[in-house]
Amino acid sequence: MIRRRPLVMGWVAHWPLLLALVMRVASESTSDLSYVVLGIYALLGRAHLLRALGFLWFFGMISPGLAAGAPSAAAGRYVVLFAAALSAAIHGRISPLRTRMSPLEGQSLFLGLFILAHAWLFSPAPDVSMLKAVSWVMATVTILSAWRGLSLQQRHELSEQFFWGLVLVMLLSLPLAATSIGYLTNGTGFQGILNQPQAMGLTMALLCAWVTARLLRQTRPSWLLLMLAGMSLLVILMSEARTAGVAAVLGVGLALLLGPGFAGRSILSMAPGLRSARVWMVFVVALLVSLIMAATFSDLVAHYITKSGRASAGGLWEAYEGSRGRAMDAMIDNIREHPWTGIGFGIASDPDGQVVSRDPFLGLPIGASAEKGVTPLMVVEELGIFGAVLVALWTLRLLRTTARGGIVPFAVVLTVLFLNFGEATLFSPGGFGLLPLILLGWAYAHGRGDSSGRYG
Repeated sequence: MIRRRPLVMGWVAHWPLLLALVMRVASESTSDLSYVVLGIYALLGRAHLLRALGFLWFFGMISPGLAAGAPSAAAGRYVVLFAAALSAAIHGRISPLRTRMSPLEGQSLFLGLFILAHAWLFSPAPDVSMLKAVSWVMATVTILSAWRGLSLQQRHELSEQFFWGLVLVMLLSLPLAATSIGYLTNGTGFQGILNQPQAMGLTMALLCAWVTARLLRQTRPSWLLLMLAGMSLLVILMSEARTAGVAAVLGVGLALLLGPGFAGRSILSMAPGLRSARVWMVFVVALLVSLIMAATFSDLVAHYITKSGRASAGGLWEAYEGSRGRAMDAMIDNIREHPWTGIGFGIASDPDGQVVSRDPFLGLPIGASAEKGVTPLMVVEELGIFGAVLVALWTLRLLRTTARGGIVPFAVVLTVLFLNFGEATLFSPGGFGLLPLILLGWAYAHGRGDSSGRYG
C-alpha cells in the first residue's frame, strides 16, 4: 500500500535544490555555481539524482527574461550528468534493492557501443559523435537504473513531484500572459517562464497527455484533473507549437487504441474513466460550445496553424511540410547517398555548416547543434539502416513494457515519441530532451513493476 505524504513537506528536506535555483536566477556570477550544487545533491541518492536532472532541464529551459545566462552552462551540464551517473553506480552497489541490468538498459548500452564504433569508422567529426553518444548512454542508463532502483513508495512520491512540478511550471507561466516577458521570443507565441514557445508547447504536451491519461485511469475522474487538462491544452494553443498539440492528441488517442494490444488487457480495464458520465459530459459540452462558436473556433485553429499569421499553411500537413520540408529533403538526400553507413551521429545534414563549441581547457566539443526535426529520418540519416533497426528494437521494447504499466505511462511514452516527429529531442539530453528521458525512465520502471509484481 502506498502512503501519501504532503508534497510540500517532502520538498522541505531538499533545500539544496532551492539554493541552486536561487543561485541560477540571481546573477551570472552565481549561476555557474548552481550546477556544482546540483552535482553535489545528485550524489545523495537515486531519487536525488533524478530531481537534480529535472532541475538541470529547467536550468537550461528558463526564460532569459527571468534569469541571466550561465556562461559555463554547457560544462555545468556535464558536471551534473557525471555526478548523477556516479551516484547511480554507487547507490546501485550498496542498495538492498540491487538487481541485474534491465533489458532496456542492456539495449541502451549496446546501442551506445554501436554508435561509438560507428562514430570511429564513419563520422566526419568522431569526437563530436562520440561525446554525444556517451552523453546519451550515460543519461539514459543512469535514469533507467535510478527509477528501477527505487521502492514502490519512493517511485510514486517522486513521480508525483515531477507531475506537480510540471503543473507548477504552467501555473507560474500563466500570469506572464499579460506581460511582454511571456512572449519574449517572437511576440506572439507564449513561452511563459521557459526560454521559447516551442519549449513551453512541448512541456505542456507532456503534461496534457499525463493529466488526460490519469483522468481516463480513474473510475470517477476528479474536477481538478479535468481543469488541469483544459488549462494545459489552452497553453499549448497559446504557445503556437503545432507539434505539441498533435503529439498530445495522438499520444492519448493511440494509447487507447494500441494499449490493449500491447498490454493484453481490455480497453476498459486500462481506462475505466471512459465509463464516467463526468468525462462524457465535459466532452459533450466542449463539442456543443465548439459548434455554437464554430466561426470563432475556426479562426482560433487557423491562428494556431499559421502561428498568428507568421506561417502560410492551409492545414496541419501543409504546415508540417512547410516547416520541416527543407530539412527533410536534406536528410533524404543524405540517406540516398549513405544508406548503410549514415553520415555520423549528431552530425548536421550539412556537416560543413555545423558550429561546434569546444571547452577552452581540454578542447572537448561541448556543443554542436544539428537542428533536425524528424527523429526517424534523423536516425536513418546519421546511423544508416543497421543503426535504425537497433533504435527501432529499443523503441519496441520501451512500448511493450510501458503498455503493461497501464494507460498513463503508455500515453506519456507515445507523446514523447510523437513529439520527435517535429522536434528531434530523443537523443539530446543536453537540451529539452532530458525531461522526456526522465519520463521515459519512469514509464519503463512502472511497466516493469506492474508486469513482474516487484519494484526495484
